[in-house]
Amino acid sequence: MGELNLRHFRAVLQAPLRRHVRGFALAAGAMLGFSAAELLAPWPIKLLVDNVLLERPWPPPLAWLPGWSGSVETSVAALAGLAFGIAMLKGALSYLQVFVTSKIGFQMVHELRSTLFGHLQRLSLTFHQRSRTGELLHKVTADTGVLKDALSGALLEAGGYLLTICGMCVVLAVVNIRLASILAVTLPVLAFTVFTIYRRGKASARRQRESEGHVAARIAEMLHVNTLVRAFAREREEGEKFTAESARTLDQSVLTARTEAASSRAMEIVNAAGVSGALLLGGLMAAHKQITPGDLLIFLSYLSNLYKPLRNLAKLSTQLAKARISAERIEQILRMEPDSGYDGGRPVSSLRGDMEFRSVTFAYESGAVPVLQNLSFSIRAGERIALVGSSGAGKSTLAALLLRMQAPQNGDILVDGQPIVEFDSASYRRQFGVVLQDSLLLGSTIAENIAYGAPGANPAQIEQAARAAAAHDFIQALPDGYDTTIGERGSTLSGGQRQRLCLARALLTNPSILLLDEPTSAVDAESSALIHAAIARSRRTTIVIAHHFHDMRAFDRILVLDRGAIVESGTHAELLQQRGLYSILLNAQTVQEVPS
Repeated sequence: MGELNLRHFRAVLQAPLRRHVRGFALAAGAMLGFSAAELLAPWPIKLLVDNVLLERPWPPPLAWLPGWSGSVETSVAALAGLAFGIAMLKGALSYLQVFVTSKIGFQMVHELRSTLFGHLQRLSLTFHQRSRTGELLHKVTADTGVLKDALSGALLEAGGYLLTICGMCVVLAVVNIRLASILAVTLPVLAFTVFTIYRRGKASARRQRESEGHVAARIAEMLHVNTLVRAFAREREEGEKFTAESARTLDQSVLTARTEAASSRAMEIVNAAGVSGALLLGGLMAAHKQITPGDLLIFLSYLSNLYKPLRNLAKLSTQLAKARISAERIEQILRMEPDSGYDGGRPVSSLRGDMEFRSVTFAYESGAVPVLQNLSFSIRAGERIALVGSSGAGKSTLAALLLRMQAPQNGDILVDGQPIVEFDSASYRRQFGVVLQDSLLLGSTIAENIAYGAPGANPAQIEQAARAAAAHDFIQALPDGYDTTIGERGSTLSGGQRQRLCLARALLTNPSILLLDEPTSAVDAESSALIHAAIARSRRTTIVIAHHFHDMRAFDRILVLDRGAIVESGTHAELLQQRGLYSILLNAQTVQEVPS
């Protein structure tokens, strides 16, 4: 198992291992004590046969102890007590080792999951857009659980088994070197079997973990789009796809189990051959008085016990192979560089709201056509700006850049005259009240959703924000008002209600800047009017990404984006007079909305 070399374990668990070094030292001490007790366990049998039943002289260390050389009854009782004491010692030490290592394993997996989850939160938006949620979920839960199993016993147990094997080999050589020569034949065969199990188990474990990750990703995706599946009556087809994906995991699991079973049977055959050879040779030697019956019994006992840790090592090799693959998968995530916005910077307590884009160019892929090309414009503090353009013009990308969710390849973005890369990202983003095109809500109470960006808000503040977003009336009509628990992603609310809750959440934080990505895209006319009225009452810098050109007169300025560049700028009336792209988009939308 030299190939394992613990590199991936060290990379993933180095810091947690340092924090629990004392606990591991205690568990290692218990393991050493258990191994020593394991070596002592067969000796009462030898002493009973040779020194009590055959009345041979007691070994010098025991001859002077009271009770050992007395009557048969006292000697047998003393040996029985010794055997029981050794068994009790083994049980206590085994309990201590298992308890300590299990506790450390659970603590370390808790710390690792927290670290991994925190790291995932800090990775770039591009990473999350390209990753499958179920696969990431599998790494945070299942892969860390596999590591816990390895840490809560496998590594220390493997060391204990190796120590026990070495100790038994030494004792067997001391008891009788001729009989011990049997090990020269069986041990290499067993060692080769263990190595083969590990090598095959590692390859099988890699395929199995990847397949399980795909299954988890499939489940997460289907749960997310369950409404879509049912709307198009695709339950049977999706069920068949999932069954096929799960079947591949089943095949890999069965292959792993078959490898383990075949290797275990092979080891049992080698074990039986070794014990049979020792019984044949040892029996002949005992019959010719070359060794005592007690020597033969203790030799056979050690030999049988020697194969047990070897078999356990074979099982552990598969477990460690799985743990290595899990460590590799986790390390892949931890090696990724966090979003550059988390590198620190100057804290921000408030912003006026002046903004400027200077020759900003951005592309999602290296070498791809830029989404934004040499983009330049400015916004004055307190202005209400509408950003319009055809689909794919770069409106949402512009918002992501402003929030530092993405970083431009060229150019600078300034707020209040300062490059935003100089700001601490967390405090900078807290200056924005954001309403995304997708109404993202949690499966908790309405009050908790509104107060998500301001956890310390009191009920009066929450109600004030809801009133400002024209959401108070519909909230009061719900069974439990602000304490009503909504479904996951707000599934129990209408589109307009969800959007108004998101607007209330943005307003509650009292942001310096409002950034709204089409807040009326999925609402009816009444809800749209209420949301636009709430926006109009705002006295802060407001940027609205608009796909529907309703109430454009309410904005101080409209920026028209086309192919990554600002092509028109002005008020609603000014742009209509120019008869440019804005007029074309407005007329096209008006024609589409006219009933036939």
